Amino acid sequence: QVQLVESGGGLVQAGGSLRLSCAASGRTFSSYAVGWFRQAPGKEREFVAGITWSGSNKAYTDSVKGRFTISRDNAKNSVFLQMNSLKPEDTAVYYCAAERSAAWNIPTTWGSWGQGTQVTVSS
Repeated sequence: QVQLVESGGGLVQAGGSLRLSCAASGRTFSSYAVGWFRQAPGKEREFVAGITWSGSNKAYTDSVKGRFTISRDNAKNSVFLQMNSLKPEDTAVYYCAAERSAAWNIPTTWGSWGQGTQVTVSS
């Protein structure tokens, strides 16, 4: 497993942008796929975006396609989520997760999780 720490959350107006970072510890991080999930109050944790260990394959949930971009820098043990054109419905706690092989949209298949970072989008 790897240890993950998210940062970059905050309060932003609708239409604004934020860039989330997920910093990992562990020499084998570059062999892990990474996913971003979010959980709003009273709702289940949902998949937002994912990236394979090499960065060659990416996936997004439909509601963020064209607005969010996931990327990684294995030399810095980091994964990023650039979020543009933010909407109030994007408000949630955002988590990064890592696993060598996981089903993108099934949280229970991801073994390592960060503590989360709050994103609040005001209308």
